[in-house]
Amino acid sequence: MKISRPPTHMIYDLDGVLLDTEPLYTQVTREIVEAYGKEFDWSVKRDMIGRPSLEAAEHLVDALELPFSALDYLDRRSSRLEELFASAVAVKGAERFTREVGGCGVGQAVATSSERRLFDIKSSGHRSWFSLFSAVVTGDDPRLAEGKPAPDIFLLAAADLGAQPSGCLVVEDSPAGVEAALRAGMQVIALPDAAMEPGVFAGADLVIGGFDEIVPADLGLAPTS
Repeated sequence: MKISRPPTHMIYDLDGVLLDTEPLYTQVTREIVEAYGKEFDWSVKRDMIGRPSLEAAEHLVDALELPFSALDYLDRRSSRLEELFASAVAVKGAERFTREVGGCGVGQAVATSSERRLFDIKSSGHRSWFSLFSAVVTGDDPRLAEGKPAPDIFLLAAADLGAQPSGCLVVEDSPAGVEAALRAGMQVIALPDAAMEPGVFAGADLVIGGFDEIVPADLGLAPTS
């Protein structure tokens, strides 16, 4: 499959697409669950990434039969994650790609299930880069009725960009995010972790292993000057 029409706008997930934070979530969750003799691996995580925090936490607690609530889990991980997020690094090639796309006159947005407070912490070391994005929609946006895999967050991002959904191209790393983008009527590039089964991204218009595999010209885009 390939991108069939040049996008007028681009929308990106944050964790695992722009910033390499997914290993941090994994690290902290393992620290928590291993104290109870449980193992946290991709068989559990694959159904958590991309979803709202509470929904993901509920899945974790149920899947591993943990002796505490989803809210307790979120509380336990909070301070440790914030400590790690302050030094979050970019996904390889993400800044280069987004700057090149911006040079093609394409508006860009972030649509993340993370709460605004966590987004601010994660992006704090990359202020110049994140100034490229004309809109940011977070998981606690009061306008958001449902999280991924519902299409709401991407439709809000498109509206904030002044874009038609059909003109938007989404980059996502989770099955829930890919489903949400498709339900929004958008084209979508999947950028999955190597540990994920490729079959769960079969609906994506394009699947890549990294930003080093793609340039704006592959999307039908050209620099404006």
